[in-house]
Amino acid sequence: MTRLQRIRAFVTGAITLYLAILMMLAPEEGYPVVLMFISLGLMFYGIKSLIYYFTMARFMVDGRMILYRAIVMLDFGYLTATLSDIPRVYVLIYLIVIHAFSALVEILRAGEDKRYGARSWKLKLFHGIVNLIIALVCIVFIGKHNTAVYMYSLGLMYSAIVRIVSAFRKTTFIYIQ
Repeated sequence: MTRLQRIRAFVTGAITLYLAILMMLAPEEGYPVVLMFISLGLMFYGIKSLIYYFTMARFMVDGRMILYRAIVMLDFGYLTATLSDIPRVYVLIYLIVIHAFSALVEILRAGEDKRYGARSWKLKLFHGIVNLIIALVCIVFIGKHNTAVYMYSLGLMYSAIVRIVSAFRKTTFIYIQ
């Protein structure tokens, strides 16, 4: 990581941590913020994937899968933006799916990194386990009123702390000659 990337990772992590703490302190006002973050995140991912498809992926093998994924994520983002008037259980279901899928991906990546001898596999495995625990806690407390805000805030706090820690970790560079 370059020095500028480290500074950007630290600042992003600090801002994310601050916003997560603010949402936990005011859970009633935090619910629309959670909806906004989830919907904007899904929409930006969809738009980024659409741009990637039209600039590069349409010439690749299985490039249409990227197009389909982009359209589905964009639609989920639009759907999430309209969920402010329906029960909070649906947002919890979103959080459960997001954290469970993220946990699965991180645990599988940790296993792959361990097979290749990378040193960062323990952090990825820990990150996957934490995401799995957050998903399970969402399932257990699905009937509580402010669970979505608290779980989303905890997930943001954990991601911010991991980002700040990774900004200070030493990275290895591989040079190809």
